[in-house]
Amino acid sequence: MSNTSSVFDMIGPVMIGPSSSHTAGVVRIARTVVRILGGIPETADIIFYNSFAQTYEGHGSDRAAVAGLLDFSTDDKRIKNSFDFAKKQSMQYSFKSVGNASTLHPNTIAINAKKGDEKLKLVGESRGGGVIRIKEINGFTANFSTNFHTLVVNAQDAKGAIGFLSNIISQDECNIATLTVSRMGKSDKACQIFEIDSELKKQTLDYISTISWVNSVKYIPVIDN
Repeated sequence: MSNTSSVFDMIGPVMIGPSSSHTAGVVRIARTVVRILGGIPETADIIFYNSFAQTYEGHGSDRAAVAGLLDFSTDDKRIKNSFDFAKKQSMQYSFKSVGNASTLHPNTIAINAKKGDEKLKLVGESRGGGVIRIKEINGFTANFSTNFHTLVVNAQDAKGAIGFLSNIISQDECNIATLTVSRMGKSDKACQIFEIDSELKKQTLDYISTISWVNSVKYIPVIDN
């Protein structure tokens, strides 16, 4: 998949400042956490790496992360007061900085979140202009942008699984833009991530969740801002 950006991406979204990388991108990464968990988390540990680790407080990335976890959009005026709104929601959160992680993108954020029995570790990169890349989900390589509708299937590494799921998706007349597959080992746990051009039907998602070798299904509609 190409990592090039459009002119619109370079200009960036309508947002609350001061920086698209430090605010808009962080909001979108955190909103992805909400989509995967199925709601606002009860607790979240937020880790900023590299450049973010040095600037997250002064540039408002901390408030942006909390705002995204509250599912605020990038242009929501409440971002600046997100800590107050988190308190009202009884959402617990903490911040940590790691200044030298040479293998990670300069603007990397990791979020460990929990909602009920559901736990999630997500690692994301903010690439400027509000453009993001979700790098990792629960230890699996992810590599998606939230610019497409995204299907995340956690399953056993069954033979023919990729072709089978691709065929199901095609029955909804959806084109697959990208496919990322990561697994712990042969015949072990695997994660298949499909970025698709149009929405999947609820019946299709329900059917996929009933397949014997599928452990969980997460669906993330396009996050516009």
